[in-house]
Amino acid sequence: MNLNLAGRKALISGGSKGIGFATASRLMSAGCNVVLAARSKHDLDEAEQKLRSERDAGVQTMVVDIADAEQRDRLVAAVSDVDILINNAGAIPRGSLDATNDQLWRSQWDLKVFGYINLTRAYLSEMKRRGKGVILNIIGIAGELVDSNYVAGSSGNAALMAFTRAVGGTSIYDGVRVLGVNPGPVATERLIQLQKEMAREKFGDENRWPEFSANLPYGRPATPEEIASTVAFLVSDLSSYTSGTVVNVDGGLSGRRSLI
Repeated sequence: MNLNLAGRKALISGGSKGIGFATASRLMSAGCNVVLAARSKHDLDEAEQKLRSERDAGVQTMVVDIADAEQRDRLVAAVSDVDILINNAGAIPRGSLDATNDQLWRSQWDLKVFGYINLTRAYLSEMKRRGKGVILNIIGIAGELVDSNYVAGSSGNAALMAFTRAVGGTSIYDGVRVLGVNPGPVATERLIQLQKEMAREKFGDENRWPEFSANLPYGRPATPEEIASTVAFLVSDLSSYTSGTVVNVDGGLSGRRSLI
């Protein structure tokens, strides 16, 4: 299937690992030039090297902390001409309300929630001037399947879902689509670490972490590549009538009303 993305430029925050990296690889396979933004130069260098060995399209990297206003402004100034923005940076830790404090909420929301909002504001303005563009927020199913033991993340994801729908409902009048994807559990380094922590808490043995995937759809989490394929379709012209919506890619978990 030709996504007609050849020659377009995509900026992916949190692009050095996991879903962000898989999305970069998928878009490059469709002919996109990509810019990866992340906080770790080491991780970005590894990602760039791997992508250059696999794909023909161009790849750039920028070391940036999306939570920092000055660094974010430098990113926008240096890479203003993007056709596609994919907000993906940030992973809010688990914890109940009693187990989380003001510092955690503010620091993690500055990265993911306000990071998405502020990059969207900046790039939506740029895209409106050109009369075209796509912004896609990779959010998370916990915004719909709220979890009291993931209260900061559930609340942040729910806010981003509302934000995406509100902005995407009217951005079309300026030629820009804004939409989102809610992945369910995805087989990333972060998920494995989380499952190990849960196994230590529940069983006293982190090596039993695979047991937490037994009740997932198909008995496994999604792969980053499965999420990336959905993202690539949604940002392409084949999905040109899609805006102001958030697509769940969770194997049906949202129909169960429980994450496990």
